[in-house]
Amino acid sequence: MSKSHLFQIHPILPVKNVVEALSFYVNRLGFKIAFADDSKNPTYAGIRRDHIEIHLQWHDEKEWETGFNTPMLRIVTQNVEVLFEELKDKNVYHENTKVRNTDWGTKEFAFYDLYNNGLTFYENL
Repeated sequence: MSKSHLFQIHPILPVKNVVEALSFYVNRLGFKIAFADDSKNPTYAGIRRDHIEIHLQWHDEKEWETGFNTPMLRIVTQNVEVLFEELKDKNVYHENTKVRNTDWGTKEFAFYDLYNNGLTFYENL
């Protein structure tokens, strides 16, 4: 019997508006659109950059009112400081966002997307 092998993970982020989310990830973070379930008014789409793929899924306004927890993604990154500088002028950071070395042996920075999904980019020290 052969052994199973986990190959990739495609996290799904909740968003209020897929078109706005696509614009944020493409125009500010440098992703490319991988697919969308509708070319004009998508409710589910995927974006890619380098070796990662993230899916974006529309959630009704009523779901946001009840308050659900949005995910925090930790994305392994090569040359995290270069990425930080690339995104610096894209109006995505909080004023206190910076690259920092952590007690758990990483160099990282983090911020939230339009819909409060957390994105942490990091590399091991």
